[in-house]
Amino acid sequence: MMNDLSWTLGPFIREDQANPCLTPSSAATFDCPVRKTAVAWEAKDVFNPAAVVRDGKVYLLYRAEDSVGRHAGTSRIGLAESSDGRTFVRRPEPVLYPDDDYMNVYEWEGGCEDPRIVEDEAGRYFLTYTAYDGRLARLAVATSSDLVHWEKRGLVFGRTSSGRYADMWSKSGAIICRRAGDRLIAARINGAYWMYWGDTRIYLAQSDDLINWDIVHQTDLPSQMRPVFGPRTGRFDSNLVEPGPPALLTDAGILFIYNSRNDPGTYAPGQVLLDSCDPSAVLRRVTSPFMQPERHYEITGQIGNVCFLEGLVHFNGEWLVYYGTADSQIALASTGHIL
Repeated sequence: MMNDLSWTLGPFIREDQANPCLTPSSAATFDCPVRKTAVAWEAKDVFNPAAVVRDGKVYLLYRAEDSVGRHAGTSRIGLAESSDGRTFVRRPEPVLYPDDDYMNVYEWEGGCEDPRIVEDEAGRYFLTYTAYDGRLARLAVATSSDLVHWEKRGLVFGRTSSGRYADMWSKSGAIICRRAGDRLIAARINGAYWMYWGDTRIYLAQSDDLINWDIVHQTDLPSQMRPVFGPRTGRFDSNLVEPGPPALLTDAGILFIYNSRNDPGTYAPGQVLLDSCDPSAVLRRVTSPFMQPERHYEITGQIGNVCFLEGLVHFNGEWLVYYGTADSQIALASTGHIL
């Protein structure tokens, strides 16, 4: 029997001297291939970043919004790098964005949103992101060898189950991984890769190639998707639960940081432990969030009272989490040099 919260990651302390570590900027413009004009692509908001360590630096792949169009902002994915995990230098143009390509029908004009990232054994990166056409969110995947040049690989549920789920609302794909030094590598369990996804309840999918995913269904009701866990009445996660960063294999089990919303509308993260032999089986779950909106940049913004985690890295002996604050800026919390 594990004592108390010994299985959780943390505690995490906000890096107040660095925060917010990334804010909107109107300095950079981008020649949008769809609009056929230059746009200030990160002028409105930056938030909800994925994070990865590469060549001794931390990289953030972050969601940035402009302020153009009928949806009050198209989202694109930007890239920023840091040698210390706190101070970032960003590229002047986005690295993943709506284009005149086969994904345009899914991405325009809402955009490319909310990335999460893992790598495989060979060092190829897999980015799950939300393709949003302004009406329907669909979970998509892209691959890269250098974090700068990305190949869109389509909808994660687009080719499985005979396309049954191609036009289903889906988002927030967090792939189970293992830590090897400062790398977070997609891990096979029972011969397959696994991904938690969903934005009301958490569901499960499995894959052979990290690109095409099959939804896990209930054993006794094969036509119904199997929820792994959901909201809890009267708790901090009473209204919805949604994946955070990629889940992590540990000695205790699968450690999964998830985002939640309560009935008043506050977003705060929790942690859950799942069986490392059965990713659908919940072993432990916290009863309170390990972070909640307190700082002014977490309380006030595009959507108030939001701490939304998507980036997790092990870097220089500590764990760092990166999160969107009030859907407007990006902040950082760390465990300190203890792990």
